[in-house]
Amino acid sequence: MKTLQSSSRSPREPLIETIVSDASWLALLWLWVAALLAGCKGERPAADLRDGAHKPAVGVTDSHSPASAKLPSRDDTAGELSHFVFEDLTQALGVDFTYRNGDQAQLFSIVESLGGGVAIFDFDGDGRNDLLFPGGGTFQADGTTPGLPSGLFWNRESRFAPVAAQAGIDFSANYSHGVEIGDYDNDGWPDVLISGYNHLALFHNQGDGTFELRQAWPTELKPLWTTSLSWGDISGDGQLDIYAARYVNWSISNNPICTATFEGARDICPPKSFEPLPDLLLISDGQGGFDDQSAKFGLRPDGKGLGVICADWDNDRDLDIYVANDTTNNFLYLNQQGQRLREVGLLHGAAVDERGLPNGSMGVAAADYDHDGWLDLWVANYERESFALYRNTGNAQFTHFSRRLGITVLGGSFVGFGTELCDFDSNGTPEIVVANGHVILHPTAAPYRQLPILMTVVNGRYQRQTFAAASYFGSVHLGRGLAVGELNGDGRPDVVISHLNEPVAVLINQTPSERKSVNVRLIGTASNRDAIGARVVVQQRKEQATYQIVGGGSYLSRSERVIRHVVIGDSPTLQLSITWPNSAEIQTMELSADAGNVAIVQE
Repeated sequence: MKTLQSSSRSPREPLIETIVSDASWLALLWLWVAALLAGCKGERPAADLRDGAHKPAVGVTDSHSPASAKLPSRDDTAGELSHFVFEDLTQALGVDFTYRNGDQAQLFSIVESLGGGVAIFDFDGDGRNDLLFPGGGTFQADGTTPGLPSGLFWNRESRFAPVAAQAGIDFSANYSHGVEIGDYDNDGWPDVLISGYNHLALFHNQGDGTFELRQAWPTELKPLWTTSLSWGDISGDGQLDIYAARYVNWSISNNPICTATFEGARDICPPKSFEPLPDLLLISDGQGGFDDQSAKFGLRPDGKGLGVICADWDNDRDLDIYVANDTTNNFLYLNQQGQRLREVGLLHGAAVDERGLPNGSMGVAAADYDHDGWLDLWVANYERESFALYRNTGNAQFTHFSRRLGITVLGGSFVGFGTELCDFDSNGTPEIVVANGHVILHPTAAPYRQLPILMTVVNGRYQRQTFAAASYFGSVHLGRGLAVGELNGDGRPDVVISHLNEPVAVLINQTPSERKSVNVRLIGTASNRDAIGARVVVQQRKEQATYQIVGGGSYLSRSERVIRHVVIGDSPTLQLSITWPNSAEIQTMELSADAGNVAIVQE
C-alpha cells in the first residue's frame, strides 16, 4: 500500500443546528392575495410550452394538463435562516466568465435552453483545483453554429487567473455545452471532453500547462448534438471509454415556430416537438482512439439524454450507467461483464416517477445517503414533477423514496439542472444542492429565474433551507451547470454554478463545523488511473459509510473526483476497504482520523 499524505487541518467553528419551519397559513394567504394583485396589474400568463400548452407551427400535441398559477420568484417562506454559509466570492477571486446561448439571433431554438457546465479539477498538478467553463455559441444565417471560447481559470491560492488562451483550450469549433474530466491515457494528467451542438472535442493534457486537440469525430455521427458526458471503463480493459448523451434532432432547418397561448409571443418549442438522437458509447481502442460500439453494447435509440452518471449500482465490480432523459423513460444499463449493457430502468424502478410517468429529467447525482452499502440515485426534474430520490434496496433495485423523505414538499415550482449530494456541514449526512432556472421564456407554472435549492436532513427527512434575500441562495438565477469541490485549502467543499447569459458564481463554503474530514483520492494502476467505479467502505468503531468514485454526474459538469469522509465521534483511526474497478482484490488499510488529504495508490 502506497499513500501520499498532507498535514491535517485545524478545527472549525461549532456546528449550529437550525430547522427551516413550514410557512404558516397566514403567509400562504398573503401569497394568494399578492398573486391576485399581480393579475390586476395586467400580467396575462403565457402557456407552459414544455408540456404541450402551445401552438406549434407543426402538429405537436401533448396530453399534460394546462399550467398552474404563477409562483413568486423569491423565497418568502417563513422560518429561521439557514446555518449554512456560502459566500459569493466570484469577483474577489478574479473569476469573470459568462456562458452565452446566442439568443440575440432570435431563433428561439431549443439549443438555447440547455446552457453550459463547469469542471473543478487540478489541470496542472500543483495541488489546487482549477475551473473550466464551456462558452456556448451563436447562430449564423448560413446555418452554422460557431462556438464561443471556453474559460480556464488557474487557481493561484488567493485569486484565479484566466489562462484558456495560453493553455490552448479556448477553441470551440461549434456551440458548446458540457465538460467531463478524465485521464484517458493514464499518463497522470487529466484530459478534457467538451460537448455541444455538432461538437465533441477531446483535449489532451500535455503535462506542461497546455492542451492539444486530439480527436476528430467521424462526420457520419452528425448531427452530433451531445449534452452530458461520462468517462468510465465500460469494457473492463483498464482504459476509459466515453458515454455521450445526445438530445433531439433539432437543426436550423428543423426549427418549428411555437407560440405562447395567451399573447401569441414566440417561445422555445418543447422536446416533444423533435425526434430523439441515440446516445453514443465510444470504446477506447487502447491506442488513443475510440470506436463507436453503441449498437454492439445494446444502447436504446429512444432517449433524449441530458444527464448521465456511471457507477457500480449492483456491486458486481463493473461499471453501470444511468441516463436522465427529458420527457422519456430514464435508462439504467447494467453491465454484462464488459460485453453488453442490459437496460433495466423500468424493471428496476428507476425509469419513471411514483405515478409511473416519465419526467423531464436533467441533473443526476449519486450517494449512499442511508449508509446501507448500496449507491442511491438523485434526479432533478422539470416543474410540476417531484425531484426524485431513488433508494437502492439492493442489487440495483430502486424505490421512488421522495415522498417518504419529505422531498415532495418542494412542490412543482422548480426546473432543476445541475445537482450534487454532498455533506457541506460535516454532520455525516449528504445535503442536496440544485441549480434551477426555466427553459421557456413565458412560463406560468414557475418563474423564469428561480432560486437555487439546498436541502438538509432534519429528523430523518430532507428540509429546504431558507437564506437571506441578499445571498446567492436567496436570489433568483437561470441556473444550469453545477460542480462541487474544495477551492481555498480549508477542506470544506465549495460550489460553482454556471448560468444562462449571467456571470458564473463561485460560492465558498464557510459553514461552521468542529468535525474533521479525511479526503481520499484514489490512483488506479491495474484499473483506470481515475479509479472510476471504485468502492470504498470506511469503518470507524461501529459506524460504517460507503462511497464510490463515479463518472459524469450533475448536469454538463464535473465535480472534484475525491471521497470526503467526515469523522464522527472521537475515533482515532479509520479502517478502509477499497474494491478497485474490475478487480476481485480488496485493498485494506488503516488511516489516522487526522490524516487530512490522502492519495492511495492501487496495489
